[in-house]
Amino acid sequence: MLLAFDTATPAVTVALHDGERVVASHTQVDARRHGELLAPGITSVLDEAWVPREEVTAVAVGVGPGPFTGLRVGLVTARTLGLALGIPVYGVCTLDVLAAQAVDTGAVSGPFLVATDARRKEVYWAAYDEAGARLDGPHVDRPGDVATGAPVVGAGARLYPDAFGHAVGPEHPDARVLAEIVCGERAELLDPEPLYLRRPDVAAPGKPKRVS
Repeated sequence: MLLAFDTATPAVTVALHDGERVVASHTQVDARRHGELLAPGITSVLDEAWVPREEVTAVAVGVGPGPFTGLRVGLVTARTLGLALGIPVYGVCTLDVLAAQAVDTGAVSGPFLVATDARRKEVYWAAYDEAGARLDGPHVDRPGDVATGAPVVGAGARLYPDAFGHAVGPEHPDARVLAEIVCGERAELLDPEPLYLRRPDVAAPGKPKRVS
């Protein structure tokens, strides 16, 4: 049983895959409550499928890019479960999950971008071919620096329509797709380490000035 979840965007999304299909899923969108929503989401899918936690054999987690707080919740939970249950933990780029969703739903038919909200008036983005294979990225930039008329998947397209005039496909990742692409080996599997792409806001203080 593969337990999959992603907290790199405002969506806290969880799914359970039995090796053949997704048997339960739960998604809630709330950018401020990742820590409150993930554990109940995991409990919900396990209860729905009547699967005890001890029967989970692997964990898949979105590694971003995304804001520090949301990513930390998902990755700490994934690593804790992996350690407690003695099972492998697989990381997947969250933008790759959105790209797979766009391809699977027919939202795109040629090359496209995925762009999510990076705050500070920036987006996390990556470029993909028509099959959903990543060609470039992930990067973090101002929308105007990567403006395009090509289809753009993700919340970034809707937040910055002047830069991304052709918004298509899903806005947030879906753990059902994360589980499917891990089971089908359709994406690069990464270590469960965060893709921040930029330094945290908090910095160590500099050397104190000498008082004269």
